[in-house]
Amino acid sequence: MAVISFNDGWVCRAPLGPFAAGGEGAPAVPVRLPHDALRDAQRSPEAPSGGAGAYYPPGAFTYLKSFTVPAEWEGRVARLEVQGAFRRAQVFCNDEFAGNRADGYARFFVDLTPYLRHGRENVLRIEVRSGQDSRWYSGAGLHRPVLLHVDAPVHVVPDGVRVSTLRLEEDQAVVEVATTVANAGLSTRTAVLSTTVTGPDGRQVEREDTPVTLAPGERSLLRQRLYLQDAALWSPDQPSLHTARVGLGGDPLTDVLVTFGVRTVTVDPRKGLRINGDPVLLRGACVHHDNGPLGAAAVGRAEERRVELLKAAGFNAIRAAHNPLSPAMLDACDRLGVLVVDEAFDVWTRFKTPYDYAADFPQWWAADLEAMVAKDHNHPSVVMYSIGNEIVEVGTAHGARLARTMAEHVRTLDPTRLVTNGVNMLLAVLDDLPAVLEPDGGLNEAMASMDDAFSTIGASEAATRRTTESSAALDVLGLNYAESRYAKDRELFPHRVIVGSETFPSKIGTLWPLVLQNPNVIGDFTWTGWDYLGEVGIGATAYAEDPQAVAALEREYPYLTAWCGDLDITGWRRPISYYREIVFGLRTEPYIAVLRPQHHDHTVTMQSPWAWSDSVSSWTWPGHEGAPVTVEVYADADEVALLLDGTELTRAAVGAQRPVIATSETVYRPGELAAVAYRGGREVGRTCLSTARGPARLVVTVDRERLRADDADLAFASIELRDAAGRLITGDDRPVTVQVDGAAVLAGMCSADPGTAARFDACTWTTFDGRALAVLRPTRAGRVGVTVTCGALEPVTLALTAEEIPAQR
Repeated sequence: MAVISFNDGWVCRAPLGPFAAGGEGAPAVPVRLPHDALRDAQRSPEAPSGGAGAYYPPGAFTYLKSFTVPAEWEGRVARLEVQGAFRRAQVFCNDEFAGNRADGYARFFVDLTPYLRHGRENVLRIEVRSGQDSRWYSGAGLHRPVLLHVDAPVHVVPDGVRVSTLRLEEDQAVVEVATTVANAGLSTRTAVLSTTVTGPDGRQVEREDTPVTLAPGERSLLRQRLYLQDAALWSPDQPSLHTARVGLGGDPLTDVLVTFGVRTVTVDPRKGLRINGDPVLLRGACVHHDNGPLGAAAVGRAEERRVELLKAAGFNAIRAAHNPLSPAMLDACDRLGVLVVDEAFDVWTRFKTPYDYAADFPQWWAADLEAMVAKDHNHPSVVMYSIGNEIVEVGTAHGARLARTMAEHVRTLDPTRLVTNGVNMLLAVLDDLPAVLEPDGGLNEAMASMDDAFSTIGASEAATRRTTESSAALDVLGLNYAESRYAKDRELFPHRVIVGSETFPSKIGTLWPLVLQNPNVIGDFTWTGWDYLGEVGIGATAYAEDPQAVAALEREYPYLTAWCGDLDITGWRRPISYYREIVFGLRTEPYIAVLRPQHHDHTVTMQSPWAWSDSVSSWTWPGHEGAPVTVEVYADADEVALLLDGTELTRAAVGAQRPVIATSETVYRPGELAAVAYRGGREVGRTCLSTARGPARLVVTVDRERLRADDADLAFASIELRDAAGRLITGDDRPVTVQVDGAAVLAGMCSADPGTAARFDACTWTTFDGRALAVLRPTRAGRVGVTVTCGALEPVTLALTAEEIPAQR
């Protein structure tokens, strides 16, 4: 099998289609895939998507690519692999309809063979459309890679190699390689299927050769059982990877390479989740699919960076929200040892937005589950498949029928993994909500707070009754905001295993102890690990003194992000991230967060359970000298003392208002603010913040100076305002401009500001809390020059190199 990257040479234009009004005259913009065509559209407060879609308009786009088909491809099979096209994609080859897909996240293949003109130029056209079809920013376009597969008549079919660990023994692992081969020719052929397995060190550890005879048009499944002596096992702590090279006919250029991990996954209500027999608790992050300044484009390095930073922040698991992850992100999870719950759907048959997937679900659900499993099967990081998120139908008898049908379909496709579903009990009883709440005081009382509503409804008898059947179809019941069931279900359903599939970030201090106390609960997934576009401002704080602020769950234009991630869209960790790390028991050093002093006496009109305190880890607040300020210190301790330049200001007990937090009131004065944590009267940790002083200077750091000159690599440039001693200046934000020359382009720029009208395609952004981010994308091999300027400050120049990397087989 020859697999060719098809990410270059495209143009994108609107409106939809060559025969639509004005279609031929619409400007065609050259693009490199993955690409989000909606990212650079003009946002507006009148956009139909509203805050859910980050005030982006609907869009329809046409992608065009011309390519020459060699004459020697005559008689071969050519398939286009589209890893993600949002949404309702239609694929045309030489103006002939070749295939389509409704779901914008499903990976699918289109057979181009009947439509190709050999020895001549060919034209691909892919049309997509987006608008009011998601509860978040979805983007639009070919947002994941596109590949071309060219095969000989006798070949391994796409996704045709599936590797499974059958059992682990003391001295060996037993692995099955199941390979589907096909004969697209006109005569019977006999070939030898050769499979070679290499270990993490690259040395061969097993081999098997199996002859196979195929009649014309026939497919055959070959199973090869291999025995790996003293195999290195894959686990989150040691993500050891093996490679299977599978070939037919001896031509290494047509071999299929599959990376896999040797590991087993089991679960039960007493011993929890175990990987290779070892217990694992899921410290989980829900993540949406967008990449901040890149929009929805799933460029490989951006996906990898997110996984790197999430793991560095203490997470060991990711839950896809609420659609299957990209292959690039799964590859990164495999390499870095992060577990995955891959999720198929946000809706089944009931709409959540006017034009969402519910219209397509009855026709496409089985094929889309098959596509997800085919994509995921060889990724050891994937431990669970989720068949849905907050599905209303799970509270009905016919919804339970559907849940069981879907769960069994997944098990037929892959019996080695667990099946879950993210159940929101409030939605499951939505049809008769008033009757459900009446015994508990009625709707108004239950809705006094969002948290109380979820707890009350989640623990109700009606929720138990209405979800028992659908939950029984699962290996693990995912509960969204229903920790009130953790202990309750140990008694009611002693064989039930639970995961907190979606939880309020502000409650992790009480949620994680519940996970530790209940062996039937295997982990917690916060909403969210990484901030995202859309559902704007659900984690922001609204103040009565702000005349622009709307006291509603979703905030007013120009809000852009949800502002509820542990990490913001630049990848910088917010205070909640360090709090969580301490709660997880992964950090012993205390952490200081200071509530923004400009809001000290303001009245909070909206702060949802998805919000954290409006705080920054900074002791630099110019213009607020002598003003009152609130200081939070996160510490696993009994009490915390605050010291300014060595003089104690105040002491506060830990846990008085929230677990693992001590809150103190003091006055802001420049200097060194230290927090000293005590347990039993003995110091157990300290940390400090120092005020930035003197003039600002630009500091720019890149995560890599040498890039691969391909379509998957990026360089991320962090831009900061610091003083001469290197202290971050958070109270004096300024516009910064980035210019890129040579073999790369500025692919996107942003700050973490959740409420900005700035554009990601702009080269100038104002810093937020002293920081901004620029993303560079190589266009060819060669030198890359980067210049960052900020008014009268000394500019910063960087020299990078994009290197041609030879293809590896």
